[in-house]
Amino acid sequence: MKPTFIHGMDVSFLDEIEAAGGAFYEDGAADDCLDILKRNGVNSIRLRIWNEPPRAFCNLERTIPVAKRIKQKGLHFLLDFHYSDMWADPGKQFKPKAWEALDLGGLRQAVYEYTEEVMTALKDAGALPDMVQIGNEITPGMLWPTGKVDAEYDTDEQWEAFSSLVKAGVDAAKAVHPDVNVMIHIDRGGDNASSVKFYDRFAALAVEFDTIGLSYYPWWHGTLEDLRANVNDLASRYGKEIVVVETAYPWTTEPAEGLDFIVKADTPLQTPHPATVEGQAAYLREFLQIVRDVPNGLGVGFHWWEPCWTPAKDDWSVGHGNNWSNLTLFDFKGNKLKSMEVLRQAGEEDAE
Repeated sequence: MKPTFIHGMDVSFLDEIEAAGGAFYEDGAADDCLDILKRNGVNSIRLRIWNEPPRAFCNLERTIPVAKRIKQKGLHFLLDFHYSDMWADPGKQFKPKAWEALDLGGLRQAVYEYTEEVMTALKDAGALPDMVQIGNEITPGMLWPTGKVDAEYDTDEQWEAFSSLVKAGVDAAKAVHPDVNVMIHIDRGGDNASSVKFYDRFAALAVEFDTIGLSYYPWWHGTLEDLRANVNDLASRYGKEIVVVETAYPWTTEPAEGLDFIVKADTPLQTPHPATVEGQAAYLREFLQIVRDVPNGLGVGFHWWEPCWTPAKDDWSVGHGNNWSNLTLFDFKGNKLKSMEVLRQAGEEDAE
């Protein structure tokens, strides 16, 4: 069941961090990260799923036990299908290796069968997702080049192919779980023109889905006012619920030994909030209010991307490096940051 307002976290690295010996603390006491999050107002957890990742994390086998933990704790569960063996985002939407030789018809069948397989396995485990993403940040399409729609691929024929792949995923998810909420997720939180172009195309192509999902990182996607203008316009145009399904903000930009951050001291944050714990909390308050203020109650929540990705081990060199650990809601040693308490305070205000 979807909460009245989603206070969500993407903790897809949690399994890997725990396996590496990472731990999490609140007021000096070690605890399950999910319990710390829930106590501090989190009510939804997002997990990504990769087809056959080289590190063997975020695959179906590893996802099932984490999904069971989420559901056992009474949390809303969002599953993010990447339809790739590793990262899928606006810069890369690569086919899983096992699908590389498939034509469009074969890919549609593969998307359907894989989605059905994952959803069925989670259903059998008592851990069905409440919401699913059919693709991750799919502004330029997915399963390139067959479903690519940017640059020279921005043609009616390519959009037809792309949308047919998405429809296959939607149909499979709904076949297993008819009440699942389907999200279509793009990355343009502060870019209204690109957002409208995308969702207009999907409306014209009769792609059926429930929720608009956006990524919004101010250093990439514009000011908070850009976000406000975009979500308000999308709500009025399409009448669909909106979740800003990825955001984050730094709690420090001070250099740390062995860590090379994406967001550094000279990164233009495009907000008035400093890169401190207090500034992170202020960002979260202002951001939350923008989503809550979307007309007609259509702003229904958010997810913070990887709040728990602490540097639990020295070598993340195989597959990915941890350049995100100053954008978390825990410090480098796994201690909960005070900024997380904004969510608990917001939930208490809702209950009054």
